[in-house]
Amino acid sequence: MARSAGHVTTEAVPPGSWASSPASCAVMAGNKGRDTKPERLLRSALHRKGMRYRVSVRPVADLRRTADVVFTKAKVAVFVDGCYWHGCPEHYRPSAKRAEFWQEKIAGSQARDGETTAALEGHGWKVLRFWEHEDPLEAAEIVEQAVQSRLEH
Repeated sequence: MARSAGHVTTEAVPPGSWASSPASCAVMAGNKGRDTKPERLLRSALHRKGMRYRVSVRPVADLRRTADVVFTKAKVAVFVDGCYWHGCPEHYRPSAKRAEFWQEKIAGSQARDGETTAALEGHGWKVLRFWEHEDPLEAAEIVEQAVQSRLEH
C-alpha cells in the first residue's frame, strides 16, 4: 500500500532518520495516529447508542496526553490501543529486525500508557483501555455503562 500511495522511493533515507530503509520509512509514515479502523468502529457503535463524545482531545488541558474518545461531562477517557504498538500480550510478536530498538519503543509505550492512566485518574477521570482486536460492540457496552454510572453520581 505504501508503494501504491507513492511513499516508497529509491531515494536514501533522510539524514537523522532512524528508519532502516526507505521502505520502513514509508510504512512508518503510513501509520495513523488517529481515526484508525478500530477507533472508528468503536465510535460508530457508541454513536448508534446515541452517545456523543469528543474525538482525539486532551482530557486534561495541561496534560500532554490525548484520548481517542472523551466524555467530558462524565470524565471518561477511552483509549483503543494497537496490539503491536502497545505490546498486546495476546497478539504482540517481537520484530526480528532491530529487535532491541522495538523492544524499547514498545516498553516506552506501555510505561507511558501507565503514566497516562495514573495521571488522568489523579485528576478524577475514569480511564478505559481496549485492545484493537476487542469487539467494538462489547467495548461500547462497557463505555456506556461507565458513562452512565459516572453521570448518576
